[in-house]
Amino acid sequence: MTIEENAIAVDENEELLAVADLGAAAYDETLESPIPRDVLEALLPGDDVVELAEPELGGGIGYRFAKRAFDLASCSAALVALVIPMTVIAIGIKVESPGPAIYAQTRVGLGGREFSIYKFRSMYADAEARGAQWAADGDPRVTPFGKFLRRTRLDEIPQFWNVVRGDMSLVGPRPERPAFCEEFEKRIHGWRHRTLVKPGISGLAQVTGGYELLPKEKVLLDMEYIRHRCLRMDLSIIAKTLKTVFTGDGAR
Repeated sequence: MTIEENAIAVDENEELLAVADLGAAAYDETLESPIPRDVLEALLPGDDVVELAEPELGGGIGYRFAKRAFDLASCSAALVALVIPMTVIAIGIKVESPGPAIYAQTRVGLGGREFSIYKFRSMYADAEARGAQWAADGDPRVTPFGKFLRRTRLDEIPQFWNVVRGDMSLVGPRPERPAFCEEFEKRIHGWRHRTLVKPGISGLAQVTGGYELLPKEKVLLDMEYIRHRCLRMDLSIIAKTLKTVFTGDGAR
């Protein structure tokens, strides 16, 4: 069965998703949040609540050892090989707009532990003056050079260092910010299960639907990956990610 068929079959094979119409009283949107109300309403439309069962972890000890060895070897080599391109990118960012070339942002990782993720800055320095935002199609906060970086996913290169450090893997659920995790858990019970494995630079949700997926759709693909992860699936996701680098499909 292909990755896509696995993703489609998640609703049929597992009773992971139970949607209950609890009414407006079940979810208090008056609580203060660092995320603007309109952003939350777009990401969590309606008032339904999703219930997710905790998935069994796929991949044995051999797979996990091989995965870490591959992550460490490939990302260490990439950081050395990409020194000149990274320098050029950093200069391009600094020339275009004020602010740091690389920025750190707090994300939630394995076991719910928070860590700093590194990315090339692709937005203007005041991009989140209104609070935490979710990337949108044609996002005006993105700089012209940043559009190129995001389209090709080159803004993610500094995360190779996160992989070397052990915060992340090349493949896994994308790590999210604490504020979004807190809000999503209120309406997607079991969102926290995504942290049963290390987060990844790319993942099944990213190569299947990317930014077009709502959180409740994205999390189902993340659960699917956690349950069925294996070397073949990881290599397939890496191949599709490389294709995105050259085509720009699904980027914002």
